[in-house]
Parts: sequence; C-alpha cells; structure tokens
Amino acid sequence: MILYPKGFLVGYSSVIEFYNCLGTWKRLRYSLFEILKMAPPFRADHVGSLLRPSSLLEARSSLSSPSQMYSLDVSQSIKDAETQAIREVVQEQLKRGIRPITDGEYARHIYYGGFFEKLTGFEVRPDLPIPDAFRSDFPTTTGLARMGAKTRAAVICTGKIEYKESPYLSEWLALRENLPRELWREAKFTIPSPNYQHIQLRPGTAWTQESGYGSDQEYFDDLAKCYAAELQTLYDAGLRNIQVDDPHLTYFCSSQFLEGCKKDGTDTDELLDLYTRTHNQLLANKPADLHVGMHLCRGNMSGSTHWVSGSYEKIAYKLFNETDYQTYYLEFDDVERAGGFEPLRFLPKGKNVVLGLVSTKTPKLEDPSEIKKKISAAAAVIASAKGISQDEAKELLALSPQCGFSSSSLAGGKGVTMERMWEKLQLVRNIANEVWG
Repeated sequence: MILYPKGFLVGYSSVIEFYNCLGTWKRLRYSLFEILKMAPPFRADHVGSLLRPSSLLEARSSLSSPSQMYSLDVSQSIKDAETQAIREVVQEQLKRGIRPITDGEYARHIYYGGFFEKLTGFEVRPDLPIPDAFRSDFPTTTGLARMGAKTRAAVICTGKIEYKESPYLSEWLALRENLPRELWREAKFTIPSPNYQHIQLRPGTAWTQESGYGSDQEYFDDLAKCYAAELQTLYDAGLRNIQVDDPHLTYFCSSQFLEGCKKDGTDTDELLDLYTRTHNQLLANKPADLHVGMHLCRGNMSGSTHWVSGSYEKIAYKLFNETDYQTYYLEFDDVERAGGFEPLRFLPKGKNVVLGLVSTKTPKLEDPSEIKKKISAAAAVIASAKGISQDEAKELLALSPQCGFSSSSLAGGKGVTMERMWEKLQLVRNIANEVWG
C-alpha cells in the first residue's frame, strides 16, 4: 500500500510525523501548510474505473449502447449484481493492497451515468441524430459514426436546474458499507465534469428555450451550484477524496475539435474560459479537507479506442494556474497520443500531478526501469522550471495507469484481462514504493 506520507494525507498525525522527519534545511523551505497542499494523496493511484466481472456483464446484457447509457430503469437483478460486484472488487483491492479503494464504477453503465439525469431540469434524449445534434466534427461522434452509429444519447436541460436529491450518495454509501470507518479516507469516488453534455451538443442546444435560461453562463451557474451541493453531501457522508473526470478538456488540444468549433462560429478561448470558471465555481466552497482532483485523458473506449491526440501544451498553463484543483491525473503513457512532459513546467507551487504512465489500453506489462526513467524525466522538467532539485520535484508527483480500465460496461483495453489489470495496479504500487519509499 502506498499512502503519502505513511498514511492518508489528510490524516493529521501522519503528516506531523512526516514533517518531524524532515531535515532542518527542508523545514526552512516548506511550511507544514505547503506540505499539505503540494503532496498527492497517494503515491500509487488509479483512475477509478475497473473491468467489469462477467457476472455483472451478464446481468446487464439487456442494456444496449448508446441508447440506454442513461437508463434509470434498472431491474432488481442488475442492482443485486452491482452490489455483489462492488463487494468483491473492494475485497480484492484490500487483499492486494491497492489504493485508493474504488467501487470500479460498477454501479454505472458508463462513467458519466447517473448524474445529470438525476438533477431536476434535465431530460434524457436517447437517440439524438449523428451528426446533426452535435458540434461539427466533434471527435467522439465522428468516431462513433465511423463505427456505424447513427444516434447518440445525451441529456438536455428543459427546465430550471435544481439539486433536490443527490445523484451519487447511494453509490458512495454502497462503497462505504464495504469498508470499516477508518478506511473511508482511503477511498476515492469519481464524478463527471459539468461540461460533459454541453461540449458535445450543437451550440445553443444544451438548454431549450422552455428551460428559462438565456445564456450558457446562467445554465452553468445553476449546474455549478448542484455540483457544490453534491460535494457537500458526499463529504457529510464521510467521503474525503473525489476525482472529477473531464476528458473533453483535451479536445482543446485537438485541431479537429478546434476547426469544428470554427465552423460553428464558436470562440474556443471563450468556451474554455466558461468551462474553467464553472470548475472553480463548484470548488469555491468545498470543505478544506476534501481533496478534489481532475482527470484528463483522450478516451478509452472498447478496443483501446481513443478520440483525440495532442500535447497538453495548448491548455497546460490555464489548466494548472486557472483552475483550483489540487491534483491533476494526466495520461503520459504514449508520446504520440499525449505528448511529452514539457507542459509540466507550468505546474505552480502547491499543486501536484499523478503521472499516468502505465497503459490500460494494452496488456503488455511495463518495464519498471522505464517507468522510473519517465518519472525522473517529468521531475526534471518541473525542477528546471521552478529552480528546485529533482528530489523536491518528485514530491509533486505520483504514479497511476493513464486512464480507467473500463469507461463503460462494454469498454476495455484490447487484450487486457482481469488478472492483467490487477498485475498492472500492483506494478504501479511496487514502482511507487521503490521511488518514494
């Protein structure tokens, strides 16, 4: 098990223990507050979604994709299969010493399911036509069209957006009930980004005239309030570590997406500003000891499919310096798809990055020595930019797979088996032990 330092970060006594172990020279450089802010919660991490067991896949065999991605009409037999699968996957993580502990997103058919459709004011549209209902040349829908898809499900705002019930409290409680109270802090829970629906839909269609909204800003103002309320609800129920999944921010690094927006008359700088403001709104009043990180990737659909490629260079400064997340989970397993470590030079003091260096897209087990070299290379970029040592720069880093192992029930890396998934997670754990101790 890798925790930093010698326990979950927000555990006060373990941080004091770590602080007292620092040399005098280092205490002069870092206050306790800075240590708390800059260190990642876990040195060995994972993105949260895990391959579904065959029992759960069989129970869900009647659910088709994409028309039922947002289906709330789930039979009791499926719910029972979810409960059993979550119980088993939690026990497997405990047995293997895998942290953080997640439910594998087993209560969802797809990683963003169950959130928007449970907020008042949203309505599921199961079969919107491709490409007409979506942004021009939107990478996901153009990719699905090449696979033969004619429609795609989305959730449209048709009324006042309000938080009347928690979308995910029941899921967190289902995970929590499998853990003793002292391990709640070692769990992590994932939620989708607030811009998930808006970014893919044709401009001007994420909310209808009947909704009462007159601008995208008004739509996001109310949506951010719902997110903030959800963070507080989950916190009050004992959750202390949340990951917001926003793979679509990497689309701003894609020439295809940028050119499509130009065709639609969309100013991509203004659009990105709108999204980053919304992220900050939902974080503005979060509890101080609730850790919230953001995960970015380029897609991990069935058969190792990704939707876009491109370095973080175009968004790195704004991402690191204009959003208020503490941690960024970034994929770096493939230079051609994700670019190199150079964008890490923009990482400011007080924040950290979890390096996604182990692939969920291929069954090949990575060479630990190569992973360590990449960690050192990433630290070198930060050290050079900040004028600190490589050892100090490594304190801002952690290690994980580059994406979840299964974005939906139907997804998964080509050739990646359940056992290979566990081997990769253990590899991450072992390397992190060697690098950070």
